[in-house]
Amino acid sequence: MPENLVNAEPRPLGPFTVGPLALGLWRFTTESVSDARSLVEHALGAGCNLLDNADVYGLDWGGRGFGSCEALLGKVLGEAPELRNQMVLATKGGIAPPVPYDQSTAYLTAACEASLQRLGVDTIDLYQIHRPDLFAHPAEVAATLGDLRQAGKIREVGVSNFTVPQIEALAAHLDFPLVSLQPQYSAAHLDPLRDGRLDLAMRDDLRPLAWSPLGGGSLVTGEGVRPELVETLDRLAEREGVDRPTVALAFVLAHPSRPVAIMGTQRPERIDAAMRALSITLDRNDCYDLIEGSEGVPLP
Repeated sequence: MPENLVNAEPRPLGPFTVGPLALGLWRFTTESVSDARSLVEHALGAGCNLLDNADVYGLDWGGRGFGSCEALLGKVLGEAPELRNQMVLATKGGIAPPVPYDQSTAYLTAACEASLQRLGVDTIDLYQIHRPDLFAHPAEVAATLGDLRQAGKIREVGVSNFTVPQIEALAAHLDFPLVSLQPQYSAAHLDPLRDGRLDLAMRDDLRPLAWSPLGGGSLVTGEGVRPELVETLDRLAEREGVDRPTVALAFVLAHPSRPVAIMGTQRPERIDAAMRALSITLDRNDCYDLIEGSEGVPLP
């Protein structure tokens, strides 16, 4: 029987253990704290214990501005403080509109402290640099992160949207290991497969946190992707008795680096539907069919 590559087991993230699916909060912009709390509780109950936030979330998707998604989660935790110990709380900093990026010691320190205040917590479990500041020396960034960690304001550190050389440059100046990298990765966006980031994750035991695992919705609607990919997704979905996005999520979970797929949904029922990705089978032939459908050419 062909090997099922879909890894549905919890994954290590530094000292933490997280589910294979996570809740992304970039669209966490409801006006109702009650609805926001219900969503968080539903996600945690489903095993999605990693909550991925960022200080810049809220500038789009109908948010009230910079920091508003963190502030909303802070209100949820203020109402239900018992939820804090049920989650691995992740947020990101280093984007400073309209600069756009600033990872100087002064800015990054202030950004982290502002996130703590908005979230209403003493410590952030995973603090990630959101996008690299091309004019910040990695030694300075590393020193700042080390100071924040030493002060107990953050527990672990990762990077988001960094290239392999940028990850290696920062890691070389840290006196503790990075635990995560956060690339865009889906059946519609295969760059991390080809540019070495997933290989680096396996070499250095970094947990990939895949953002936009449904291709920004393109793998749901089929718009903007090759028809061959849509046909393959639909064929596998019919075989497995699920829908197209469920197969797309399963594809992300099939890589041996054991990624976590970050879901952007704000609907509890979609969380439930996504959990079906943990119980379907994709073998090597299926995964390579999806890659060929995505790239439009046969593999050599």
